[in-house]
Amino acid sequence: MATLLWRRGLALSTAGSLSLIWAAVARAELKVVYPPANHTTAADRIFFIGTGTPDQPVLINGQVIEARSPAGHFAPSLPLKLGVNSFTLSQGDNQRQITIDRLPPGPSLPDPPGFVLDSLQPGVDISRPVGELICLGAMAPAAAQVTVTLAGRQLTLAPQPALAQLPANSGVLINQTDPLSGAGPTLYQGCLVGDRPGNLGQPTYTLRHQGQSQTAVATGQVTLLARDQPQVVAVTAAAGVARTGPSTDYSRLTPLPQGTRAAVIAQQGEWLQLDYGGWIRAQETAPIPGALAPQSLVRGVTSRVVEGWTEIYFPLQVPVPVTVHQTQDSFTLTLHNTTAQTDTIRLVLGGVVDRLDWQPLPNQQVQYQFHFKTPQQWGYRLTYQGTTLVLALRHPPLLGPDRPLQGATIFLDAGHGGDELGALGPDGTPEKVVNLAIATLLHQALVDRGATVIMSRQEDSASSPNDRANQIGALAPTLALSLHYNALPDAGDALNTAGIGSFWFHAQARDLAQFLHDYLVEHLDRPSYGVYWNNLALTRPQVSPTVLLELGFMTNPLEFEWIQDPDAQRQLAETLAAAITDWLRQAGKPLERRNP
Repeated sequence: MATLLWRRGLALSTAGSLSLIWAAVARAELKVVYPPANHTTAADRIFFIGTGTPDQPVLINGQVIEARSPAGHFAPSLPLKLGVNSFTLSQGDNQRQITIDRLPPGPSLPDPPGFVLDSLQPGVDISRPVGELICLGAMAPAAAQVTVTLAGRQLTLAPQPALAQLPANSGVLINQTDPLSGAGPTLYQGCLVGDRPGNLGQPTYTLRHQGQSQTAVATGQVTLLARDQPQVVAVTAAAGVARTGPSTDYSRLTPLPQGTRAAVIAQQGEWLQLDYGGWIRAQETAPIPGALAPQSLVRGVTSRVVEGWTEIYFPLQVPVPVTVHQTQDSFTLTLHNTTAQTDTIRLVLGGVVDRLDWQPLPNQQVQYQFHFKTPQQWGYRLTYQGTTLVLALRHPPLLGPDRPLQGATIFLDAGHGGDELGALGPDGTPEKVVNLAIATLLHQALVDRGATVIMSRQEDSASSPNDRANQIGALAPTLALSLHYNALPDAGDALNTAGIGSFWFHAQARDLAQFLHDYLVEHLDRPSYGVYWNNLALTRPQVSPTVLLELGFMTNPLEFEWIQDPDAQRQLAETLAAAITDWLRQAGKPLERRNP
């Protein structure tokens, strides 16, 4: 792909629009926009993004950077050794000094050897039910003796087999997902069971190694909870963020609608584990003093069709936790802490649902599976009206006869803005500028086809990704696109990575993400970076098919010239508008007939 891209770029060297760009930078001074002068990373290599006068060589540590674009841009990658790495980039009399400190990929022992900083468990206050295992641990040198004392009980900790270090999630973006090898500190662990509720205090650890002794106290305290008197909380956030574990490092679960009630079975720092299994921040909840663990019955289920939506009503005695599992052609809703006493369900015709199947499950769960009349789903909402759960399923748009997008409302997000620059091109151009340029062109192309278009911004203004996601939730457009240009993590190969990328989160957006990606790659003859499931703020809104597009790489020298070319921008906007039009026209057809 890289060789083809460079061949295309050189073939364009006589194109008028690009020649204007080259003329503008012909006398540009040496500029390095990434990495910054004193950079810290755990990556084993780093790329250097910058530009210089096209007709003079640029050197890095005395070696000429061979691969540069006609405008003088460069993006070489060089290996890093552990510790401090020094680089000098030069062109003529101009020099740039950059120091990069490469850190080890995981925790390391102090000097002299002792407990690894911040490894003593628990690092935050934790609460667990009486009778549950309380596991304690610390990282220390190999062949040491480690003991821990908690509430007067002493426990000798055993060394555990080494666990492989997993790379960051961003490794998927550069095809580096293999576990990391290499020796590190030894983890010592052991578990005990508490038999009565109360605060056990902070564990005290003792380390004996090579004739030396060290004592340290864990930061967090341990509390045991009475099983028969759990605290009950209600979700106060509009959509409580539930996760698989007690930090933002863990995967998201279905958001909990405001009003959801559940018992707390554990706590870790600011995170509460609810009785159905999910974890939520305490600040998104409020305690209900004296309440018993919520349990509910569900009986008759009804539905109705309102303008643009089919609403299904689940009358409950108390708002319970829910989860959603969505596939390309089905939607499954599970009610937790609920027992079915259902004999009759009434599902109205005229909406999007073809059939509803349901079943009671063990452990007080009831599951409802909706099958749709067409393969494409258009969005949903989950809310509580008192104790009744309302599931609203979106209808497809009714496109008018006069123009192809008449009747469609499209939300366009020009990514970043204000102080949030986004990625930088080799000459320092911020991503936010080209995001707005392409969004403005696409806005006009969609309006010309009859669409109603809502922009997240029409100038260089700032708002957070969550604010823009909330806009989508409130406006419920037919579909939403967040427009961006790409960059790579430190270990990526900026010189040889280019192309169109597409990102989705909910299954209802997968087909749109794939279709737009394929259409742009095919009709613009661009490289493919791929289609990814990704947990991003601008892919998470569930009321509409919502996709984030990365339309090229700011960090690729040649592709950056294509990104900046006004003629290429107009062609990209028109092609993307045509792709959206084709997808909306075909969205109700069988998937096997839908080709870009």
